[in-house]
Amino acid sequence: MSTAIAVTSAELALPAVDPHTPAAHVLTPPDRQSLDDALSQIRVILDQHGYLIVLHTSAASRASVQRLYAIRSVLESDRIALVESELPPLALAVLVRQLRQLSTADLNPGVLAGAIRLLSYYIHAGAVLNSVSKLDNVPVPVSSHARSWLPGSQFAVLASPTPQLIKIGSGPEVLKGPDYTTCMTTAAGHFGSDWVSDTLAERWRVAALEPAPLPQESARWWGSGKLIEFAAAIPDISMLYQLVCSVQRALCHWCGLELIGDRCVFCRAPVAAQAAARQRAQDRGTGPADRTTPPAERAPAAERAPAADPRTPAPPLPHARPGVHPGGQPERTDRPALNPSPPTVPPHAASRLTQARTTPLTPRRTPFDAPDP
Repeated sequence: MSTAIAVTSAELALPAVDPHTPAAHVLTPPDRQSLDDALSQIRVILDQHGYLIVLHTSAASRASVQRLYAIRSVLESDRIALVESELPPLALAVLVRQLRQLSTADLNPGVLAGAIRLLSYYIHAGAVLNSVSKLDNVPVPVSSHARSWLPGSQFAVLASPTPQLIKIGSGPEVLKGPDYTTCMTTAAGHFGSDWVSDTLAERWRVAALEPAPLPQESARWWGSGKLIEFAAAIPDISMLYQLVCSVQRALCHWCGLELIGDRCVFCRAPVAAQAAARQRAQDRGTGPADRTTPPAERAPAAERAPAADPRTPAPPLPHARPGVHPGGQPERTDRPALNPSPPTVPPHAASRLTQARTTPLTPRRTPFDAPDP
């Protein structure tokens, strides 16, 4: 049973780099597709693959997001994972292609969905803007807001993994890049600048440059339509596979899927803290008590004291005397008994009680009863 990857926009489905990479399913917007047709489309995908992961950005339209949750509610399926990524649109498109490549490997749906947050940290995403006055997804200082009003200003913004903002041409400062080999994908939107392909690509020592169309949601995410968006990611799929496999896995106690991370992406159930601690102890090969004791000082199992039998009565306290409390206080003798005798009933009350038990009860009539014939 495989896992399908779906997106909410055609620009988020980049071309495959090899013939083995499956295509991403592009969901039709709600204004061009009815709910019944959308339900039929999702049913077909689930029948073909078994599991479905839908990714969208925080800049996706509210109608599209509501349609996704409505589909999952109507189908009542825990095999649909809806993931909202904090990455910019172009970086999310690069991440979607990585997931499409990993979907052909022997990774179960829970692990593949949990790898979304892991792989996001290894994507350096940013953009070159002419103004940051409407940029809300990245912290912008007040001085940069004021410089945005100056004509000819250009800013280089890094949104992931660590937010950073610099003014191009104001000094030798550059964006902090990755320490590993990457391939950079760029998308331009009504803005002419060679700073990304000439300066940034040379400083980051990228292996290759790949042009792509600018996603429709990029202008809303960055707060400006005049930009050049870029995303640098690891191109080697074998390295990504080793990275995902090196993370400790856990078992979801609700849906039973194997996963990585602290929460199942399909059923949203958190990983129990006790199960996570037990799994870490098993991976280390020692229990909680053995980790604090050096191996040379650990006693063999035969020399350890046997465990106490709960059925064996506890020994008497030392220096205990009859009639004297172990703390030294004399025992009280005026305490009431645990099973006191029942109180004595007076004769006149006993006769009334006997008469009440032997007298038959006459049912009371209600307004809803039928009259006697």
